[in-house]
Amino acid sequence: MLAAAFLTAVLALTGCSASDSAGSSADGAAGGANEKAVGDSGAGAGAGAADRANASQVTKAPDLTKSHIIRTAKLTVRVKDVPKALDAARTAAESAGGFVGDESTSRDEEGRERTRVVLRVPTDAYEEVLAELEGTGRLVEREAKAKDVTEQVVDVESRITTQRASVARIRELMDRATKLSDVVTLEGELSSRQADLEALLAQQASLKDRTSLATITLHLSEAPVQRSGGEDDDPGIVDALAGGWNAFVTMLRWIVLVLGAILPFALALALVVFLWLRLVRPRLPHRPARAQVQAQAPATTDPERESDRT
Repeated sequence: MLAAAFLTAVLALTGCSASDSAGSSADGAAGGANEKAVGDSGAGAGAGAADRANASQVTKAPDLTKSHIIRTAKLTVRVKDVPKALDAARTAAESAGGFVGDESTSRDEEGRERTRVVLRVPTDAYEEVLAELEGTGRLVEREAKAKDVTEQVVDVESRITTQRASVARIRELMDRATKLSDVVTLEGELSSRQADLEALLAQQASLKDRTSLATITLHLSEAPVQRSGGEDDDPGIVDALAGGWNAFVTMLRWIVLVLGAILPFALALALVVFLWLRLVRPRLPHRPARAQVQAQAPATTDPERESDRT
């Protein structure tokens, strides 16, 4: 029983060794055939052989022990003095080895100052700077995010390595090319692969910047003025006067708007009346109103004259 098991294990190991040797021989033969095809054929076959040669290269497994994380945070802090708190935020970022990015300041309707500033700090000092910024005033809102991009970083690095080898292989083929048509084709292929390599390098730089420096967006606003006592909720005479004045100003504003809307029509009507009185009416024929009244009135007889006549 034990002898049979031992024999089976030996046969299995022998078969695996044979298959590995056959695979290595086949890979070597394929590589030789590809190199021969590159030497004999034109630029198109050379480019294809370069791709197959790069694909057949055994690359070292990437190191996944180091994590690459993009950290972002948004803070809203209410302070008594916005410029003073802004100076403290700048000092905290610069002391940690970071810098200040975008910055904007505005005022609301009540005259309170508001500032938005973007801070870039190293990821090692991210938590420390965040805690320091929260202590500058009363924290109103906090939002922190962490995105793991380790796989993306490793993938980009692997693609850059492969693309660089591909570019180097195309350059070798251009050095060995003898035909003008092959050189032109290889130059076009080289330009395309170099453009892809530059895009990968830009993506790598962007990932490195976002993973090495955390982004903190800080919103600073001044606290509203607090009145003493319990009079905050009870309206006083000042509130009543302010409300009445606002209502009066609103009424005047509406009156002015209505007058502004009517004014063009009133001016047009006044112009028509003026033209009628000055130009049209004086040219109309006048009728003797008194004679017309006498002609229309019945004749009256005097009784004394009638008696004299009789």
